[in-house]
Amino acid sequence: MGLTELEPPGAAAPEAAAQPPPARARTTRGAVLAVAVPAAVMLVLGLWGLDRGTMWRDESATFQVARRSLPEMRHVLGTIDAVHGLYYLLMHAVLAVRPDEIALRLPSVAASAATAALVGALGCRLARPRVGLWAGLLYAATPFVSHYAQEGRSYALVAAGAALGTWLLVRAAEHGSYGRWAGYGAVVAGTALLHEFAVLLLAAHAVTLLLSRAPWRTWRRWGCAAGAACLLLIPLVVVSRGQSAQVSWIRTPGLPEAEALVKAFAGPEQPVLGAVLVLATAAVLVPARGGRAPRRGVPLGLAAVALPWALVPPVLLYAAAQYQPLFLDRYLLFCLPGVPLLAAAGADRILGLVPWRRTVTALGAAAVLAAFAVQLPLHERERLPTSRGDELAPVAAAAGRSARPGDAVLFLPQYERRVALAYPRGFTGLHDLTLKRSPAASGTLFGEEVTTAVLRDRLARLPSGSRVWVVGDTHNVGTRWFRAQRAESAKVTALEAFCQEERQAAVFVRGGSVSLYVRR
Repeated sequence: MGLTELEPPGAAAPEAAAQPPPARARTTRGAVLAVAVPAAVMLVLGLWGLDRGTMWRDESATFQVARRSLPEMRHVLGTIDAVHGLYYLLMHAVLAVRPDEIALRLPSVAASAATAALVGALGCRLARPRVGLWAGLLYAATPFVSHYAQEGRSYALVAAGAALGTWLLVRAAEHGSYGRWAGYGAVVAGTALLHEFAVLLLAAHAVTLLLSRAPWRTWRRWGCAAGAACLLLIPLVVVSRGQSAQVSWIRTPGLPEAEALVKAFAGPEQPVLGAVLVLATAAVLVPARGGRAPRRGVPLGLAAVALPWALVPPVLLYAAAQYQPLFLDRYLLFCLPGVPLLAAAGADRILGLVPWRRTVTALGAAAVLAAFAVQLPLHERERLPTSRGDELAPVAAAAGRSARPGDAVLFLPQYERRVALAYPRGFTGLHDLTLKRSPAASGTLFGEEVTTAVLRDRLARLPSGSRVWVVGDTHNVGTRWFRAQRAESAKVTALEAFCQEERQAAVFVRGGSVSLYVRR
């Protein structure tokens, strides 16, 4: 009787208690949208114009190495490109299914979509769903992201690994079980094995923990995970240092390179660049209002995560490049997600003064759409064949239209053989005058060539009137660099000693040429 009297009035109270809180349901729906919408947008942008009709030189390296057998891949990685070894192994499985340019670029598209989703998830966890939505959309709308989302190289996958590693860092710091820290260490190690400069992410995470005043226990567990990742990377570092000659062309960076990186990260168009930098500054200087509910462990703030992520690896690589020039913007794509996170947080600080939640979310999404519209010509340009350093398919097509089976071919310089390796159909039936051992057999990218004496003997044996097609790189043939290459200059001297150029038959395309020489 007494228990009955203590019950509150209203028989429907137990059913009401079983209902989920409306605010929490809205937050869950918002978080799902903040992850799914940027991923879908990035996927659409990545698939838009994916087939440019030609590979460029870096993609051709991926295409030919990844299609070799595993022993042949191991052979070439012992002499060159060891830093891309894990990526080539992944692409070996992909190209075994479908060896074409679309399949070559699809992993980068998928990785970019995953990165956009992870940026959205980080914004939700570190701030609120609308911050995640804006940050993920802004990441997808960045032209620099579109460029590498459509390239058959490892950089988009490295960015996805860095975003996943940062997500795991946040979770491990808040819920510091050994399993979470082990997962974090494994992801960072795998990302660094895709490209060793991604190990600089650990320095950014160390600054994040420092700014967050992490306790000794968190530092100890992070140190174990980071140390294990670095140990796994040591063999790759040792091998790649022995192959450093392949990046000897990179020059010491200065102010133009730093400015170019800022524009790549924040947006090359002035209105977008200025707005993103102002919003990112606001995220650092203006205190947050409200935000996520506190969790146990060490809660990491958005600025403490995003600012070191965007700044620390570029600053370290820039400083190191003053002594060992290795500073390229594509090596730092994995740091870019920090910028849209900061810009979205800054927008939240400013638009948070507006009392209507849905209006605020729509205003932020509209601002990202406006930024995309301003930069639309740049996105369209990224889908053109001319968006890369060179075009191999037109050169191969020119050779295929002009040459006949039984003709000879000479590549100037040696690396221009990449045209025939990427598009062999145009060179079917042609005799390579300088090839001694194929790229696969010699463990090289472009094969091993004969000596000048052997080349002269082969030219001398050609019947009068024989045709020799010269495939040349117009960027370098005839330059001071080319004249300094004794073997390449000797090839030209030998050719001109026995053959005469038919200038009217020459075909020039962007970055390359196909010229006809006839045996006297």
